[in-house]
Amino acid sequence: MTRAVVFGYSNVGDRCLRVLHAGGIDVSLVITHRDHPGETLWFARVADTAAELGLPVRYAEDLDAAALASQVDRAAPDLIFSFYYRAMLPQALLSRARLGAFNMHGSLLPKFRGRAPTNWAVLKGATETGATLHRMVDKPDAGTIVDQCAVPILPDDTARQVFDKVCVAAEIVLWRSLPALASGRAPAHPNDLAQGSYFGGRRPEDGRIDWSRPAAEVYNLIRAVAPPYPGAFTELGGRRLIVAEARRMPHGALAQPQLPGLTVADGRIVGVCGDGGLIDIRCLLDDGRSLDSVTLAGWLNSSGPQ
Repeated sequence: MTRAVVFGYSNVGDRCLRVLHAGGIDVSLVITHRDHPGETLWFARVADTAAELGLPVRYAEDLDAAALASQVDRAAPDLIFSFYYRAMLPQALLSRARLGAFNMHGSLLPKFRGRAPTNWAVLKGATETGATLHRMVDKPDAGTIVDQCAVPILPDDTARQVFDKVCVAAEIVLWRSLPALASGRAPAHPNDLAQGSYFGGRRPEDGRIDWSRPAAEVYNLIRAVAPPYPGAFTELGGRRLIVAEARRMPHGALAQPQLPGLTVADGRIVGVCGDGGLIDIRCLLDDGRSLDSVTLAGWLNSSGPQ
């Protein structure tokens, strides 16, 4: 039986670990992360999945480099997998897998290499993304491609909705790749980095809305970081207001032109953008509580919360 060590986290880690188990792969060790203090756990915990499946699990934060290498050596893997693990694996670890080491990335490589690929795809207005299984090398998301599966990004999809599709695409890719991986005959399709793109990690502060930007750009930002991600935000009277749900509105839907920013019209909260485009804000959060149009109108008339 083919043996594997899995480095995994989040929903992709959960689903891909289940695929390996169902596919008859002997997962001899699972390495995952401890949850960050204060982090909202909207995703599956790989540690729980491993426990359910009866697989040995260790936390990366409890192991230094030497201890981690020792754990992998004892597991004697034919294959090493990284499924949304939060750190790159060093070449010294990758070389311990007899049949190779492979990563599941949440985009159609070489596009959207790097961190937060689903969020970046939505933010950049992409109409398609997916999951790619590729061989791991010493550069991020740069190894040859084993297989990939595309999913659509619909005009009103949030990053969470797209991520759910990417999880299914990852299952499909891994399931149909298992026979080739276990036999040591993994395909090696080109991953031409010159034809792709690379993006770094995102911070909550990157969700600040610039209402002077075009409506399409503002709407993509709202979709890309909508909850359970930190959310796109605007500030009023020193309060940070999160745009949790929104839709585009037709140009000219307001009777009178407005300056860029928040306004209230016909009982609706509206974001006015720099090109005159409008955003129908269906859920605006103030410290986690939904803010109604009447309260916001009062704040706007008094130049901020009182």
